[in-house]
Amino acid sequence: MLRVPRPRRGLNMRLLLPVYSLSAMLPVLCLLIGQAVSAQSFDVELREVSDWRPVFGKVQSVKRALARARLSGSLVELSADEGDSVASGQVLARVEDEKLALEIAGVEAGIRALEAQIALAEIDLTRVLELRERGASPKTAVDQAQTALNVAEENLAAQQAQRDLLLARQAEGIVRAPEAGRILSVPVVDGMFVNPGETVATIATENFVLRTELPERHARYLGAGDTVRILARGALTNTEVHSDGRIAKIYPELVAGQVVVDVEAEGLGDFFVGERVRLLIATGQRPAIVVPDGYLQQRNGVTFARLDSEVEVVVQPGVPVDGGIEVLAGLKPGDRLSAYEAAQQ
Repeated sequence: MLRVPRPRRGLNMRLLLPVYSLSAMLPVLCLLIGQAVSAQSFDVELREVSDWRPVFGKVQSVKRALARARLSGSLVELSADEGDSVASGQVLARVEDEKLALEIAGVEAGIRALEAQIALAEIDLTRVLELRERGASPKTAVDQAQTALNVAEENLAAQQAQRDLLLARQAEGIVRAPEAGRILSVPVVDGMFVNPGETVATIATENFVLRTELPERHARYLGAGDTVRILARGALTNTEVHSDGRIAKIYPELVAGQVVVDVEAEGLGDFFVGERVRLLIATGQRPAIVVPDGYLQQRNGVTFARLDSEVEVVVQPGVPVDGGIEVLAGLKPGDRLSAYEAAQQ
């Protein structure tokens, strides 16, 4: 009887093990490769973004305070100058009325005369009282001396009150800053004659805003508290965002068909009052192509994007938006981009 040898069990298991292991790991390997490819590529598509409109805003103070003269006379001292920052109550100027100084001098002379008169009346009263004690003077003499002293004292009190009134008027010649802020203009000079109520300095309070105007059709998109992008001073493009502000107030009245809006932001005190600043204000939503930063590269002032086919194209970038940078031209939905960081590695 012919015998066929049975195959050895250990040899067959060793040959089949790699085959079974490879088939089990194949889905995992495909998944890892797919993730690596997807991590290095980006599919271009349209998405809804905020429609940022470039406008100009002017740096304005919420209110202006006027430092006025309260006394007529000559401006003998002026310490205010355009551009100075002042505190509330700080002395800016001093007005002097020469006639008022003469009146004060006359009243003070009258006070000295009354003080001497009182001293004499006190001596007379003391003498009359001594004579009265001896029985050498009638009571009417005592009453007359006492009355003369009282009249002199009342006259002195009246003169002192008159002097205080004149000194108070003289103190009104000091012109102080009504509020803290920055001096915008000083329409007077040293030695100039000023009248009561005349402006000595115009002060812009420290609460500055950016005041801008938008077409009426954009009014329905605006709301108090909305974010506003403030571009850098002297920026030539809409991509040079310096800081963010917020809409503080929307005025209810249209001015020449425009909506007036006040924007609050930090650091406006360093700007000139009336300086024009470029802003970006969101006015609704619109479709756009947004590309993450890593898929764009700028060289020599030109922005490039690398297609998945390893072909570079020139693109026109727009403003930064959530998720990346808007691309205005050079790409279309359906394009696949390769990340520059991955290509450089």
